[in-house]
Amino acid sequence: MADYKDIVGSKVTVVATNPENSTVGQVWYNTTDNVLRYKNISSAGAWSTSGNLNTGRNSGGMFGIQTASLCFGGAVSFTTAQDIVESYNGSSWAEVGDMNEAKDFICGAGTTSAGLVFGGFLQPNAGTVNVESWNGTAWTETTNMNIAKDKHSGAGTQTSALAFAGEDPGGLSGKTESWNGSGWTEVGDQNTARTTASEAGSSNTNALVFMGDNVGNGTVSQLCESWNGSAWTEVGDTNTGGRLGAGCGTSTEAMAMGRYSPSPGNWDLTEHWNGSSWTEVNDLNEGRYYTTGSGTQSAGLLASGQEGPGVSNMTATEEFSTIFTVAVD
Repeated sequence: MADYKDIVGSKVTVVATNPENSTVGQVWYNTTDNVLRYKNISSAGAWSTSGNLNTGRNSGGMFGIQTASLCFGGAVSFTTAQDIVESYNGSSWAEVGDMNEAKDFICGAGTTSAGLVFGGFLQPNAGTVNVESWNGTAWTETTNMNIAKDKHSGAGTQTSALAFAGEDPGGLSGKTESWNGSGWTEVGDQNTARTTASEAGSSNTNALVFMGDNVGNGTVSQLCESWNGSAWTEVGDTNTGGRLGAGCGTSTEAMAMGRYSPSPGNWDLTEHWNGSSWTEVNDLNEGRYYTTGSGTQSAGLLASGQEGPGVSNMTATEEFSTIFTVAVD
């Protein structure tokens, strides 16, 4: 009969006290309690409020992690975009170097010390191909995309990014472009073109696009597609359709945060993706759309947006944290 090591590939660690930095699924034997213990998720997690943005905005962009993110661009009105950038340190926001252009409906990828923003809407005319690189202090214009995009989605890092969905000069877009650190290459189209969708992803070979408007008349969708570096595959739909929401995480562990839907009661919805299906978890404290987020499924960050038509832009920031426990087997 196979023992634990034969099945799992490692022995059960024997300790006198529970490890402080255990990971989910880790198993150990506690000699003080004489029991087998393991790290487990004890709840669906919860949202808590944090420091407000200095400048309220909608349809901006964000990248980073829960304790270190950059929020950039966005609109202060439906006809006025901004170039303002703010950096989050885990508790408060501080203004840093402005982008070279003011734009909204913009996307980006990276960290607070090495980031990339691409596309967006240059008021009052149309989308842009322009791309800017962030070095932690200032923005530098770099290689343009092949086709102008706005209301689009983005994922990855400063040297490995993906731009997809949104709107281009032809209307709703299913086109995808991959960034290798120096240039953009058109790759496989999505199965369903859409605009104002949400996204997750860690590189130009790992991405997820979900919800959005796939008709072009303000409708909402539940559709979800996964990118493996060469092609998009339709996967499980979200439980509730929406657009203008935010996303974070990877193609196998993602989170959908907020959304616009015909029912205002759905604007605070949060869903988790496990690689095959979506599960509703605890709602936001403040429902919103035209919002943006960053982080991971277990440690997400959300800021900006609107609570409803004609309502002032939000400065409110929320953090999502999964709750873990040590259980006895």
